[in-house]
Amino acid sequence: MPLGVMILALATAGCSFARELWHFYLLFGILMPLGSAFSGWPILAPALMNWFERRRGLVLGLGQMGGGLSFVYSMFVEFIILKWGWRNTYLVLAGILVFLLFPLHLLFFHYRPKDKGLTAYGTTERAAVLGSKGASTMNLEASEWTLGQIMRSSQLWLLVLSYAFYWGIGGYLVLAHQVRFTEDAGFSSMFSVSVYALFGIMLFVGQLCGFLSDWLGREKTATLATGLCIGALGALISVRNTSQPWLLYIFSIGFGYGAGLFTPTIFAGLADIFHGRYFGAVAGLLLTGMGAGGAIGPWLGGYLFDISGSYVSAFILCILCIAAGCLFLWIAAPRKAAGLRAQNKNAAEARR
Repeated sequence: MPLGVMILALATAGCSFARELWHFYLLFGILMPLGSAFSGWPILAPALMNWFERRRGLVLGLGQMGGGLSFVYSMFVEFIILKWGWRNTYLVLAGILVFLLFPLHLLFFHYRPKDKGLTAYGTTERAAVLGSKGASTMNLEASEWTLGQIMRSSQLWLLVLSYAFYWGIGGYLVLAHQVRFTEDAGFSSMFSVSVYALFGIMLFVGQLCGFLSDWLGREKTATLATGLCIGALGALISVRNTSQPWLLYIFSIGFGYGAGLFTPTIFAGLADIFHGRYFGAVAGLLLTGMGAGGAIGPWLGGYLFDISGSYVSAFILCILCIAAGCLFLWIAAPRKAAGLRAQNKNAAEARR
């Protein structure tokens, strides 16, 4: 993780000195995502799952709330740009990474509880449950998946598709075009940015409510999130002019909360099924699916606007993709995770 922070910081600082477009492709398009992957969610999510056997929805929601607040943080970035210019702003951001994020990772981050001589929260309860069924402590690890089993599992690829459709295409298409859509409807740029900031706040609130999936179940919580997002997109499509600002508030609140709630839910479902030695790779694959969808969604939204002159068809596509993402999660069935892990354990014991 310290290596990732340094790559991210150096690439961010390098953008300040960029003179050609290809400089940004290299620094902003390749090195910064690489640094983010090494020091961000692909590492943090498995670490959180290592530390917590129980309350994973709550834990993942708390871990992701910084992502929602980043939309509000963008207002700070805009202020620095207006005050000192965009080149100096890159240097300020790099300084924050070096002097704030780097010490946090270097001094306080521990990937596994055993690095601190501790055990994961909830491990005792899990051992007691398995022990009551005649399982020994050594058999706790027998239910872990091998990498080959994971790669052949339909549940993995269903969850990757779920995240790719829900957030990759549906979420990022809206994020890329909502400000332009609002401005085209006649609203000022400042109002459009404020709607964007409200979305970020509600994204944070939705992530904070990840504990709902611990109570309701992963699939039911995802369905709730999907219903909110679809209703919010319906409100957005209904906006015609500046006489309907309340529809934009409904959109920001509903879509932000629903999208924020979905992310910790799908990661918790992924951990329910695949947590173990290779969960870092599994979490990376899930994010790869989102990244692939994110590469398609914004471009596709712009293309549909170019050929139709309206964002309506693009936002209808978002509705379909978000609904498909929820359906894929239901088919993957995290609710059946205990049975899948038990089958895996029996198969491992049979091989021995």
